[in-house]
Amino acid sequence: MSKALLEIIRLSCGYGDKTILRDISLAVDTQEIVTIIGPNGSGKTTLLRAVSRILAPREGKVLLSGVDIKKMTPEKLARQIAVVGQFREPVAMTVKEYVLLGRIPFYTRFQFIETDRDRALADRYIRLTGIAECENKRLNELSGGQMQLAAIARALAQEPKLLLLDEPTAHLDITHQTRILDLIRRLNRELSITVLMVLHDLNLASEYSHRLMLLKEGQQMACGKPGQVLTYKSVEEVYDTTVLVDKNPLSGRPHVFLVTEEQQRDQAPKGC
Repeated sequence: MSKALLEIIRLSCGYGDKTILRDISLAVDTQEIVTIIGPNGSGKTTLLRAVSRILAPREGKVLLSGVDIKKMTPEKLARQIAVVGQFREPVAMTVKEYVLLGRIPFYTRFQFIETDRDRALADRYIRLTGIAECENKRLNELSGGQMQLAAIARALAQEPKLLLLDEPTAHLDITHQTRILDLIRRLNRELSITVLMVLHDLNLASEYSHRLMLLKEGQQMACGKPGQVLTYKSVEEVYDTTVLVDKNPLSGRPHVFLVTEEQQRDQAPKGC
């Protein structure tokens, strides 16, 4: 029996008359972190939208614990998949109120207010994500890093099996990038949450992921462990730029170095 929590089977999807993804297949095991990488416009966010059922497949299907997600009620799906997207409009509600929104999929019929358990879970995830000092602040008063942590706390309040994250480190400084990704890895290990995320930074993807999927123009170019996917040949082919790939001396994971035009000229063979 497959141990995959998520199975994407020959998926094709898009918008209007345009097909963005073609024949994508991926199995994500329970308690695995898989990161989707690729250039802008390669279909990374589109894939997350299909997995979260925001976008319907044109071909293929998405299974969660062996069940086609299109057969699940919205409430059941929201209890199993939580999404942290790229864009959130800061609103005038407190962090505590915002995190409690994650409990809505668990409301019973005619329930209009959170229970003691809902409040206890919200408190737990506010503490776990390290934003307890902000719980009474309004979202429009938070920094970008604090806002991202609040969004993760809200997603955790759904008690999901699968956490989808679209560029969780976008527009953050290196301190908040490592804080966010260290948190995600800790959630994966301690709460057994399976993670499928999109990252642009290849080196962060390499360090924090069990496996990578590399996309180019809506097609799957490679999938495997970071050392299998992040070779200089595959990166140069997909990103159309010259790179060097070496190992991080601490982790042994591949690290991608850009090569500038000036460096390429300096290394070019000199004529007689």
